[in-house]
Amino acid sequence: MSITLDRPETDLASNAITDWLRKFEAALTAGNSAAASALFVEDGFWRDLIAFTWNIATQEGSGEIAKMLDATLPGIQPHHWRLAEPAEAADGIISGWITFETAAGRGFGHLRLRDGLAWTLLTTLTELKGFEEKRGPTREPGAAHGVERDRKSWLERRQAEAAELGVTTQPYVLIVGGGQGGLGLGARLRRLGVPTIIADKHPRPGDQWRSRYKSLCLHDPVWYDHMPYLPFPDHWPVFSPKDKIGDWLEMYAKVMELNCWNSTTCDHAEWDEAAKEWVVQLTRDGKPVTLRPKQLVLATGMSAIPNLPKYPGAETFQGEQHHSSAHPGGDAYRGKKCVVIGSNNSAHDICADLWEHGAEVTMVQRSSTHIARSDTLMELALGGLYSEAAVAAGITTDKADLIFASIPFRIMHEFQIPVYAEMKRRDADLYERLEKAGFMLDFGDDGSGLFMKYLRRGSGYYIDVGASELIANGSVKLKSRVDVTEIRPHSVLLSDGTELPADLIVYATGYGSMNGWAAKLISQEVADKVGKCWGLGSATTKDPGPWEGELRNMWKPTNQEALWFHGGNLHQSRHYSRYLALQLKARMEGIETPVYGLAEVHHTS
Repeated sequence: MSITLDRPETDLASNAITDWLRKFEAALTAGNSAAASALFVEDGFWRDLIAFTWNIATQEGSGEIAKMLDATLPGIQPHHWRLAEPAEAADGIISGWITFETAAGRGFGHLRLRDGLAWTLLTTLTELKGFEEKRGPTREPGAAHGVERDRKSWLERRQAEAAELGVTTQPYVLIVGGGQGGLGLGARLRRLGVPTIIADKHPRPGDQWRSRYKSLCLHDPVWYDHMPYLPFPDHWPVFSPKDKIGDWLEMYAKVMELNCWNSTTCDHAEWDEAAKEWVVQLTRDGKPVTLRPKQLVLATGMSAIPNLPKYPGAETFQGEQHHSSAHPGGDAYRGKKCVVIGSNNSAHDICADLWEHGAEVTMVQRSSTHIARSDTLMELALGGLYSEAAVAAGITTDKADLIFASIPFRIMHEFQIPVYAEMKRRDADLYERLEKAGFMLDFGDDGSGLFMKYLRRGSGYYIDVGASELIANGSVKLKSRVDVTEIRPHSVLLSDGTELPADLIVYATGYGSMNGWAAKLISQEVADKVGKCWGLGSATTKDPGPWEGELRNMWKPTNQEALWFHGGNLHQSRHYSRYLALQLKARMEGIETPVYGLAEVHHTS
């Protein structure tokens, strides 16, 4: 393989990657796991997204790598390792994009060399041989030229499919939840030819967003939030208003020809071991329906089962009280006394919304919160991968996703700590004024900030888009270092004896683990069998050990056959839906998918 390069240092970097790949392929072809693992530094990492393990798994250290190869090489048969484009060298690390093949498919990956050996290797399966998506030169012609008696139009064929699926034919996959996660996964399965129904309780796609309080906007920037196949146009706002997202999702479902069953609730599901399929009872437009999918995906999102604290006296409250997920907006609360219990994203957003509508607002902060100013976060933490500058530098959304995925979770906090140290220095004035107001701040247990908090526990932070200033200047009152001890008919009693008059109480108290949906839909036994979703086992606050190495149960096989979890933010839903869709397609086509490293269950909730 010859590469013409302009820069000698790039040429040397490319040669180093190519030479490593040659040695690596020789070892793999010989079935010599020890020789292959010896090409890694002692503390090296190999993160695999279903290419070798049919799992999402990270091997840490040469011993784990050798053990994985011993188990997988005979079936995977990896070969044809190549450098995809010129490599780069910086700070003693050589990095490059690579391609490879296996018996089942084609892959793409990323390699970092340190002192000539692999420090991090990412391998991802991108397509299955013989079952490639139709795109570009293989796209459908659309029109069938010529003449044909009783020809069916595209619309007639589409209407017939929608009328038959779930009635005279069964879906191979049932996705429960038609938000961005369910729709994105549904689009990938559609492109792969997997018969799929997406069931959602809302009347229209996008209603999950439309039903939230009117001031809600995405806190992540547009470059981070694209859906599979259809990126937002280049005039789309940086931070999308919730109704705009709702309309986009409705358009997406229609344009991608997804079989959405809206106004549909999933009432109960049970695994039929003999038939190897699920029996799912649904109510569609008020009528009972039974489906028998082979695979069941819970795409209800991380914000699925609200955590509602049971405070003494709550039933006696004479005002209005609701969870943040049910907050309609501040219009009706002008002049009212409002107490918001919680101090993370939703709590801040709702406090700002109520204040803007003329309410008297008090936030009750029970534990410390990480605050990251949006502008600073965009520049320091996201700008290198997800920004207009990144796009101009040739970093596509797919590449950005893969670069982020190439950093093993075990060492990711080391990359994050300097970012948040700089954030703390840059925004010191805001933090000082917040603390003076009594706000309890933190930057994570180890100073690694927002992303690690999100991955470890999915909570404990606020991306500041304005509400922090309201707290710092006293516009929104604050009671911190307290808990709620009792709800009285017209007030909230706190642990320090303070009594807050209240016409409205908003419980911005977060959500439970996604396996709570499994308990609700299937059984507690199955939920416990699967175990807790999300978190890394980092032994930090709200993320108990032992170390897992990957997010628990997400986008990969679980301990309940044919049950899958799909969720996360728009970036994660977009990226990992590819691998979940390929796992489902492989099973539908009868491709052998022996799972290596199925995670043990250490926590049930």
